[in-house]
Amino acid sequence: MRAMYGVLTIVLLQLFAAVGPARAQSAADSAAIKQTALDYLEGWYQCDPDRMERAVHPDLAKRIVSNNPQTGKDRLDEMSALKIVQVTRGDCGGKKTPKDEQQKDITIFDVYQDMASVKVVFTGWVDYVHMTKFNGRWVILNVLWHLKPPAQK
Repeated sequence: MRAMYGVLTIVLLQLFAAVGPARAQSAADSAAIKQTALDYLEGWYQCDPDRMERAVHPDLAKRIVSNNPQTGKDRLDEMSALKIVQVTRGDCGGKKTPKDEQQKDITIFDVYQDMASVKVVFTGWVDYVHMTKFNGRWVILNVLWHLKPPAQK
């Protein structure tokens, strides 16, 4: 019986060693993820293309599913990193939201290895964001977003 426990212990140790150490979410990663989300949010509100460009990966895909009122069918609209950075140049629309009405909620859902899932809430819409640690820096790779419904009076 003792030999069986010894063999089982060795097998379990080998199994755990084969899996390798998983990198847990560190305080530094959490802070960097939040800063990336803040650069994204404030890049929009301040119409700051440098902050926006810092926040997004060059191959970003930002998508929204919306309904085409003429056909009644859903469609998929997409913005690239280049488009988002270009939109933040000049008077991008973010400046139209008064500072005291700028919603900037950031919720980190999960971090695993070098990827994270984050909810970013703006005043007029909600983004579900996928980030990755790319060349040592957290950046936004994918966004699925939806407009908030108009306020009911």
